[in-house]
Amino acid sequence: MKILVTGGAGYIGSHTIRELAERGHEVVALDNLERGHAASTQCPLIRADLRDPAATRQALESQSFDGVVHFAAFAAAGESVVHPEMYFENNVGGTINLLGAMVATGVKLLVFSSSCGVYGQPSQLPVTEDCERRPESPYGESKHLVERMLPWYERAHGLRAIALRYFNAAGASLDGTIGDDARPATRLIPSAMKAALGQRDAITIFGDDYPTPDGTCIRDYVHVLDLASAHALALEHLADGAPGDFLNVGAGVGYSNRQVVEMIRRVSGVDFPIRIGLRRPGDPAEVYADNSKIRRVLGWEPKHSDLETIIRTDWGWHSRHPDGYGDR
Repeated sequence: MKILVTGGAGYIGSHTIRELAERGHEVVALDNLERGHAASTQCPLIRADLRDPAATRQALESQSFDGVVHFAAFAAAGESVVHPEMYFENNVGGTINLLGAMVATGVKLLVFSSSCGVYGQPSQLPVTEDCERRPESPYGESKHLVERMLPWYERAHGLRAIALRYFNAAGASLDGTIGDDARPATRLIPSAMKAALGQRDAITIFGDDYPTPDGTCIRDYVHVLDLASAHALALEHLADGAPGDFLNVGAGVGYSNRQVVEMIRRVSGVDFPIRIGLRRPGDPAEVYADNSKIRRVLGWEPKHSDLETIIRTDWGWHSRHPDGYGDR
């Protein structure tokens, strides 16, 4: 198939492009490069912004696409609380423009990058797809709004979409050539990598008094390569005639913040300092996925999502690219 990958110069998008190409698909990336990196994308790149409906329509009309994998979005929950207008304009408005262009050009297949942020504080563990959706940030709400739109587009226009609800994306390519060049690094693993590189004087763990074995929050980390394979499998499933669906993509196990940081210390060989900060509002003690549905529906398996593989591949990328892609 010929596939358009929006946000293809981003962290997960660049890994998915490689996965799709290795599976024999022809891939074109679309990215405005506001937060993406052209160096991460080894395929043709259309520089365009989904917030521009004319440019979005032109991109879809420029070639004959069979499907779209849609990543292009802002993805920092904390930032979204401060600037909700950015997130609704970009994540929801941009998606509306993309869906309109797909309808106009007859492209019927979509894999949508959603988030476990749609659940907010989970009502049960492990988190199943049937759990109540009650987002606690504009970021999570933006993903939830798009999810609610998709079945209406299927009913009206025959546009079939699978929304993949990621848990915590982590890791890098096995060869260390592409990885997570987040600017600024706000999530735990990229932040700790900066500390191991000597680019930060310490790493802060927010709260050590949670009701967990070591007192720190527990999260489900899924390797970016496993995420990439989930997108390819979802797209091929749609191409085989499957209806739209919503699927969790998580390892199904949790690691604590302290376990993650200690693994980074061990793999990097750097004993960087740890500070304990106050709990952050809205941080649940423990979140991990029930991934039985995606295993059943797509035959997906998390092959690289053990903690050591995640950290070794992430350190492989960061240690080889201490300044990221060098384009900022």
